Amino acid sequence: MDDPALSVRDLTMAFGDRVLVRGLDFAIRRGEVFVVMGGSGCGKSTLLRHMLGLQEPAAGEVLYGTESFTAAGPADRERLLRRVGVLYQGSALWTSMTLAENVALPLQQFTRLPADRIREVVELKLSLVGLHGFEEFYPWELSGGMQKRAGLARAIALDPEILFIDEPSASLDPPTGRRLDRLILQLRDALGTTVVVVTHDVASILGIGTRALFLDAEEQRALAEGPPAELAASGPPRVRAFFAGTVRS
Repeated sequence: MDDPALSVRDLTMAFGDRVLVRGLDFAIRRGEVFVVMGGSGCGKSTLLRHMLGLQEPAAGEVLYGTESFTAAGPADRERLLRRVGVLYQGSALWTSMTLAENVALPLQQFTRLPADRIREVVELKLSLVGLHGFEEFYPWELSGGMQKRAGLARAIALDPEILFIDEPSASLDPPTGRRLDRLILQLRDALGTTVVVVTHDVASILGIGTRALFLDAEEQRALAEGPPAELAASGPPRVRAFFAGTVRS
Protein backbone atom coordinates (compact mmCIF):
# COMPACT_ATOMS: atom_id res chain seq x y z
CA MET A 1 0.00 0.00 0.00
CA ASP A 2 1.44 3.38 -1.02
CA ASP A 3 1.77 5.94 1.80
CA PRO A 4 -1.19 4.93 4.01
CA ALA A 5 -2.83 7.56 6.18
CA LEU A 6 -2.11 5.56 9.32
CA SER A 7 -0.44 2.24 10.09
CA VAL A 8 -0.24 -0.02 13.13
CA ARG A 9 2.75 -2.37 13.31
CA ASP A 10 2.98 -5.40 15.61
CA LEU A 11 1.05 -3.52 18.32
CA THR A 12 0.44 -5.09 21.72
CA MET A 13 -2.03 -3.42 24.07
CA ALA A 14 -1.83 -4.29 27.76
CA PHE A 15 -2.81 -3.09 31.21
CA GLY A 16 0.15 -4.05 33.34
CA ASP A 17 0.65 -7.80 32.96
CA ARG A 18 -2.78 -8.29 31.39
CA VAL A 19 -2.52 -8.41 27.61
CA LEU A 20 -5.64 -7.19 25.82
CA VAL A 21 -4.61 -7.65 22.18
CA ARG A 22 -1.27 -8.59 20.65
CA GLY A 23 0.33 -8.51 17.20
CA LEU A 24 -1.93 -5.96 15.52
CA ASP A 25 -0.81 -5.13 11.97
CA PHE A 26 -2.92 -3.06 9.61
CA ALA A 27 -2.79 0.03 7.41
CA ILE A 28 -5.57 2.54 6.73
CA ARG A 29 -5.83 3.83 3.17
CA ARG A 30 -6.33 7.49 2.46
CA GLY A 31 -9.96 8.41 1.87
CA GLU A 32 -11.53 5.22 3.20
CA VAL A 33 -13.85 4.60 6.14
CA PHE A 34 -11.98 2.07 8.27
CA VAL A 35 -14.01 0.41 11.01
CA VAL A 36 -12.63 -1.14 14.21
CA MET A 37 -15.29 -3.56 15.44
CA GLY A 38 -15.84 -6.40 17.88
CA GLY A 39 -17.72 -7.41 21.00
CA SER A 40 -17.54 -5.89 24.45
CA GLY A 41 -14.08 -5.80 26.01
CA CYS A 42 -12.19 -6.61 22.81
CA GLY A 43 -10.09 -3.42 22.88
CA LYS A 44 -11.81 -1.18 20.31
CA SER A 45 -11.69 2.00 22.39
CA THR A 46 -8.27 1.10 23.77
CA LEU A 47 -6.95 0.88 20.22
CA LEU A 48 -8.39 4.33 19.53
CA ARG A 49 -6.54 5.70 22.57
CA HIS A 50 -3.31 4.14 21.29
CA MET A 51 -3.77 5.71 17.86
CA LEU A 52 -4.27 9.11 19.53
CA GLY A 53 -1.35 8.73 21.94
CA LEU A 54 -3.58 8.69 25.02
CA GLN A 55 -2.20 5.29 25.95
CA GLU A 56 1.23 3.85 25.17
CA PRO A 57 1.67 0.39 23.61
CA ALA A 58 3.37 -2.46 25.41
CA ALA A 59 5.08 -3.20 22.08
CA GLY A 60 4.90 -2.07 18.47
CA GLU A 61 4.12 1.33 17.02
CA VAL A 62 1.59 3.63 15.35
CA LEU A 63 2.64 5.60 12.27
CA TYR A 64 1.00 8.67 10.76
CA GLY A 65 1.92 8.46 7.10
CA THR A 66 5.56 7.41 7.21
CA GLU A 67 6.33 9.00 10.60
CA SER A 68 6.36 6.99 13.80
CA PHE A 69 3.90 8.62 16.16
CA THR A 70 4.87 6.27 18.96
CA ALA A 71 8.55 7.22 18.79
CA ALA A 72 7.92 10.96 18.31
CA GLY A 73 8.67 13.51 20.98
CA PRO A 74 6.03 15.88 22.40
CA ALA A 75 6.52 18.61 19.79
CA ASP A 76 6.30 16.20 16.85
CA ARG A 77 3.29 14.45 18.37
CA GLU A 78 1.51 17.76 18.68
CA ARG A 79 2.34 18.56 15.06
CA LEU A 80 1.04 15.19 13.86
CA LEU A 81 -2.14 15.52 15.93
CA ARG A 82 -2.92 18.80 14.18
CA ARG A 83 -3.83 16.58 11.22
CA VAL A 84 -6.47 14.79 13.27
CA GLY A 85 -10.05 15.46 14.33
CA VAL A 86 -11.94 13.45 16.97
CA LEU A 87 -15.64 12.94 17.65
CA TYR A 88 -15.90 11.39 21.09
CA GLN A 89 -18.76 9.09 22.06
CA GLY A 90 -20.44 11.72 24.23
CA SER A 91 -19.66 14.56 21.77
CA ALA A 92 -17.59 16.28 24.54
CA LEU A 93 -19.05 19.71 23.84
CA TRP A 94 -18.59 22.48 26.40
CA THR A 95 -22.12 22.91 27.77
CA SER A 96 -21.46 26.49 28.91
CA MET A 97 -20.51 27.54 25.36
CA THR A 98 -22.70 28.02 22.31
CA LEU A 99 -22.24 25.82 19.26
CA ALA A 100 -20.41 28.67 17.54
CA GLU A 101 -18.07 29.05 20.50
CA ASN A 102 -17.44 25.29 20.64
CA VAL A 103 -16.52 25.09 16.95
CA ALA A 104 -14.47 28.29 17.13
CA LEU A 105 -12.33 27.03 20.02
CA PRO A 106 -9.80 24.94 18.02
CA LEU A 107 -9.57 27.73 15.42
CA GLN A 108 -8.75 30.25 18.13
CA GLN A 109 -6.21 27.93 19.77
CA PHE A 110 -4.38 26.63 16.72
CA THR A 111 -4.68 29.26 13.97
CA ARG A 112 -4.03 32.97 13.57
CA LEU A 113 -7.25 33.66 11.70
CA PRO A 114 -8.94 36.96 12.50
CA ALA A 115 -12.26 36.90 14.34
CA ASP A 116 -14.36 37.63 11.25
CA ARG A 117 -12.72 34.79 9.33
CA ILE A 118 -13.27 32.41 12.26
CA ARG A 119 -16.97 33.31 12.24
CA GLU A 120 -17.13 32.45 8.54
CA VAL A 121 -15.44 29.08 9.08
CA VAL A 122 -17.73 28.28 12.01
CA GLU A 123 -20.83 29.05 9.95
CA LEU A 124 -19.49 26.87 7.12
CA LYS A 125 -18.72 23.89 9.37
CA LEU A 126 -22.11 24.06 11.08
CA SER A 127 -23.78 24.30 7.68
CA LEU A 128 -21.93 21.19 6.51
CA VAL A 129 -23.52 19.19 9.34
CA GLY A 130 -26.99 20.69 8.87
CA LEU A 131 -26.90 23.11 11.82
CA HIS A 132 -27.01 26.47 10.05
CA GLY A 133 -28.99 28.84 12.24
CA PHE A 134 -28.11 27.07 15.47
CA GLU A 135 -24.89 28.99 16.09
CA GLU A 136 -26.15 30.61 19.32
CA PHE A 137 -27.77 27.49 20.77
CA TYR A 138 -26.20 25.69 23.72
CA PRO A 139 -25.57 21.92 23.56
CA TRP A 140 -28.15 21.21 26.27
CA GLU A 141 -30.82 22.82 24.07
CA LEU A 142 -30.29 20.22 21.32
CA SER A 143 -31.29 16.61 20.75
CA GLY A 144 -28.70 13.84 21.00
CA GLY A 145 -28.39 13.62 17.22
CA MET A 146 -27.87 17.35 16.88
CA GLN A 147 -25.21 17.27 19.59
CA LYS A 148 -23.37 14.56 17.64
CA ARG A 149 -23.51 16.72 14.51
CA ALA A 150 -22.23 19.71 16.46
CA GLY A 151 -19.38 17.54 17.74
CA LEU A 152 -18.63 16.62 14.13
CA ALA A 153 -18.53 20.29 13.15
CA ARG A 154 -15.93 20.94 15.82
CA ALA A 155 -13.97 17.82 14.84
CA ILE A 156 -13.66 19.09 11.24
CA ALA A 157 -12.96 22.71 12.18
CA LEU A 158 -9.28 22.41 11.23
CA ASP A 159 -9.91 20.34 8.06
CA PRO A 160 -8.31 17.16 9.44
CA GLU A 161 -6.65 14.57 7.24
CA ILE A 162 -7.89 11.82 9.58
CA LEU A 163 -11.19 11.88 11.46
CA PHE A 164 -11.58 9.48 14.41
CA ILE A 165 -15.14 8.71 15.52
CA ASP A 166 -15.92 6.73 18.68
CA GLU A 167 -19.27 4.89 18.67
CA PRO A 168 -21.13 7.41 16.47
CA SER A 169 -24.57 5.82 16.96
CA ALA A 170 -24.30 5.40 20.74
CA SER A 171 -27.44 6.69 22.53
CA LEU A 172 -29.16 7.42 19.20
CA ASP A 173 -32.29 5.77 17.84
CA PRO A 174 -31.71 3.76 14.63
CA PRO A 175 -33.09 6.37 12.16
CA THR A 176 -30.96 9.12 13.72
CA GLY A 177 -27.95 6.82 13.67
CA ARG A 178 -28.42 6.12 9.95
CA ARG A 179 -28.71 9.84 9.20
CA LEU A 180 -25.43 10.37 11.03
CA ASP A 181 -23.87 7.59 8.95
CA ARG A 182 -24.91 9.34 5.74
CA LEU A 183 -23.47 12.60 7.05
CA ILE A 184 -20.13 10.91 7.78
CA LEU A 185 -19.95 9.69 4.18
CA GLN A 186 -20.91 13.13 2.85
CA LEU A 187 -18.16 14.78 4.89
CA ARG A 188 -15.63 12.17 3.78
CA ASP A 189 -16.50 12.87 0.16
CA ALA A 190 -16.61 16.65 0.54
CA LEU A 191 -13.40 17.02 2.55
CA GLY A 192 -11.38 14.05 1.29
CA THR A 193 -10.88 12.95 4.88
CA THR A 194 -9.83 9.48 6.00
CA VAL A 195 -12.31 8.24 8.60
CA VAL A 196 -11.61 5.74 11.39
CA VAL A 197 -14.75 4.55 13.19
CA VAL A 198 -14.88 2.50 16.39
CA THR A 199 -18.27 0.81 16.72
CA HIS A 200 -20.22 -2.36 17.42
CA ASP A 201 -23.26 -1.15 15.42
CA VAL A 202 -23.64 -3.73 12.64
CA ALA A 203 -25.95 -1.53 10.52
CA SER A 204 -23.42 1.30 10.64
CA ILE A 205 -20.50 -1.01 9.83
CA LEU A 206 -22.24 -2.42 6.77
CA GLY A 207 -23.56 1.00 5.74
CA ILE A 208 -20.38 3.07 5.77
CA GLY A 209 -17.35 0.81 6.17
CA THR A 210 -14.86 0.45 3.34
CA ARG A 211 -12.89 -2.10 5.34
CA ALA A 212 -13.23 -3.41 8.87
CA LEU A 213 -10.95 -4.94 11.49
CA PHE A 214 -12.48 -7.44 13.93
CA LEU A 215 -10.86 -7.64 17.38
CA ASP A 216 -11.52 -10.72 19.49
CA ALA A 217 -11.29 -10.66 23.28
CA GLU A 218 -10.97 -14.44 23.69
CA GLU A 219 -8.06 -14.89 21.27
CA GLN A 220 -6.55 -11.46 22.11
CA ARG A 221 -5.91 -10.64 18.47
CA ALA A 222 -7.49 -9.45 15.25
CA LEU A 223 -9.48 -12.31 13.74
CA ALA A 224 -10.25 -10.75 10.36
CA GLU A 225 -9.85 -7.68 8.17
CA GLY A 226 -11.65 -6.81 4.94
CA PRO A 227 -14.82 -5.34 3.39
CA PRO A 228 -17.65 -5.67 5.95
CA ALA A 229 -20.09 -7.41 3.59
CA GLU A 230 -17.47 -10.04 2.75
CA LEU A 231 -16.66 -10.60 6.43
CA ALA A 232 -20.37 -10.95 7.23
CA ALA A 233 -20.82 -13.55 4.49
CA SER A 234 -17.62 -15.56 4.63
CA GLY A 235 -15.49 -14.43 7.58
CA PRO A 236 -14.46 -16.68 10.47
CA PRO A 237 -17.37 -18.15 12.48
CA ARG A 238 -17.04 -15.69 15.35
CA VAL A 239 -17.05 -12.74 12.94
CA ARG A 240 -20.15 -14.04 11.18
CA ALA A 241 -21.79 -14.52 14.58
CA PHE A 242 -21.03 -10.89 15.39
CA PHE A 243 -22.77 -9.71 12.23
CA ALA A 244 -25.68 -12.06 12.95
CA GLY A 245 -26.07 -10.46 16.38
CA THR A 246 -25.14 -13.51 18.45
CA VAL A 247 -21.93 -12.07 19.90
CA ARG A 248 -22.31 -9.90 22.99
CA SER A 249 -21.49 -6.28 22.15
